Amino acid sequence: TVGVDFFTKELNFDNIHCSLQLWDLGGQKRFRYLLDNYVMGARGALLLFDLTKMPKIGNVLDWVNIVRLHDINLPIILVGTKNDLEDFIAVDDESAIHIKNAFNMINYVKTSAKTGFNVENVFEIIAKKLTQMSKY
Repeated sequence: TVGVDFFTKELNFDNIHCSLQLWDLGGQKRFRYLLDNYVMGARGALLLFDLTKMPKIGNVLDWVNIVRLHDINLPIILVGTKNDLEDFIAVDDESAIHIKNAFNMINYVKTSAKTGFNVENVFEIIAKKLTQMSKY
């Protein structure tokens, strides 16, 4: 992603209609100075990483700090991508769960955009969490 992309995702679950506004912030450092404004008002975050490359803890910490800048308790789902590349997976579940727990994230989900594996599930998990939080 260059800069920021915006998407809307419509979901229906448990007799609830939910509309998620998704902002893909990308990973380019030259746009990081803009991110403080983009994350203001965020209700949740999906932190994606490539399962074929071990994420650097410093990079994870940077992104957690960015998305939680205005809300220390912002719910984050750790999302491992490219799960279809089974022969090249470099991150085992134990390592990913350790990262999830270390940064107090609400869930860890492996996905594949190529096959569609668990993609809808990620959106449903965050939508259910946000709906649950809005009830209190």
